[in-house]
Amino acid sequence: MHDGKPAHEPGQDLYPADRLDRARAAAARAGLDALLISPGADLRYLTGYDALQLERLTCLVLPADGRPFLLVPALEEPAAAASPAGGLDLDLVAWEETDDPYALIAGRLPAPPARVGVDNHMWAEKLLAFRRVLPESRQELAGTVLNELRIRKTPQEVDALRRAGAAIDRVHARMGEWLRAGRTEREVGRDIAAAITEEGHARADFVIVGSGPNGASPHHELSDRVIQPGDPVVVDIGGTTPEGYCSDSTRVYAVGEPPEEFRRLHDVLLRAQRAQTEAVRPGITAEELDAVGRDLIAEAGYGSRFIHRTGHGIGLETHEEPYIVAGNRMPLAEGMAFSVEPGIYLPDRYGARIEDIVVCTATGGERLNLTDRELVVLP
Repeated sequence: MHDGKPAHEPGQDLYPADRLDRARAAAARAGLDALLISPGADLRYLTGYDALQLERLTCLVLPADGRPFLLVPALEEPAAAASPAGGLDLDLVAWEETDDPYALIAGRLPAPPARVGVDNHMWAEKLLAFRRVLPESRQELAGTVLNELRIRKTPQEVDALRRAGAAIDRVHARMGEWLRAGRTEREVGRDIAAAITEEGHARADFVIVGSGPNGASPHHELSDRVIQPGDPVVVDIGGTTPEGYCSDSTRVYAVGEPPEEFRRLHDVLLRAQRAQTEAVRPGITAEELDAVGRDLIAEAGYGSRFIHRTGHGIGLETHEEPYIVAGNRMPLAEGMAFSVEPGIYLPDRYGARIEDIVVCTATGGERLNLTDRELVVLP
C-alpha cells in the first residue's frame, strides 16, 4: 500500500514559467493574435492551475503581442493565486458577478484580433460568447499550437509519469486481494478504485474488469457478472496523480486455470507487445511501431481480432498526441510518452490486452510499467 509519505507536490520545475512565452511565440508563428485557454489540461500545462470547470468563465489570455493575463471569477481568485499560476509573470484579473467577463477580455486585448486560438475543450456556450464580443475574429483550435509543446515531455514530466506508473503498478501487484471467483466485476472494481487513491493518485479515472466474454469488449463497463473459475480477466486501470499526470496500465489475469487456447492467444499477444516496446526509438514512425505488433498478431491468425490502435500519448491527459496507429507518419522523438497496448478479442469468448506506458529516449524506449507481463493465474 501507499507508504504514507506526502505526495510529490508540483512546483515550478514541473510547470516552468517559460511555457507562457513559448506558447505566445508558437501562436505568433502560427499567425494567431491570441490564445484563449479555458480550464483543462492546456491551462494546467501552461500555468499549473487546476481550475474548476464552471459556468463562470476562467480563461488564460495569451496575446501574441501584449501582456498575458488570467481572468477568474472573484470567488476563485484565492485558489488561482495559491496555485503555481500565482507565481508567474501574468496579471490575475478577477471579475464580479455582474461583470461581462467576455467583454472584459475583449477590452483588454491590445487590438481586435483577426485570428484567435481557442482551447480545444472549451465549452460551446463560452466559444459562442467569445464570438459575440469578437465578431470579426476567426476562431481556430489552440491545440494545433500547444500540441507541439506538450507532445515532448521534459525530464521533470517524465519523472512525474514514472511516479504515476509506479503508483498504478502497486495496484496491479495487489490484484490477488480482490480478484477471485464468486465476486462480481463491480465488487472487484470498487476495491480497485479505492486502491488507486490509496496508492498515491488523486483520483481513479477508469477501472475496467472484463471477465470471461466481457474481456472481448475493449472498453467494457463494470457489470454484475459473477467471475467464474477459469475466467480470463482483463484489468485496465488508471488515475491522475496530485501532480496532474496520468497512469494507464493493463494486465491479464486468470482466476484458476484458463483454457489452453487462451494461453496460446496470450503468448502471441505477449510476443507482439514485447516486440513493440523493444522497437521504440527516435525516428520510427507511429504507424511503423503499430505494424510491428500488428504483423505478428496477423501472422498468428488473429489479425482481424486486433481492433484498435496500438496506443495513445499520455501526460496531463490520458489520451493525447501522439497516437500510435496506421496512417500516422509522425516520427517518434525523444520525450514522447505513449501507451503500447495491443489486444486480441474473440467475441463471446474472451479477450486479452497488455499495456505499458513507454517513453521514447535517445537510446530507445523506457517502460514505465514494470509489473510482470506474463499471464497471472490467481487461486
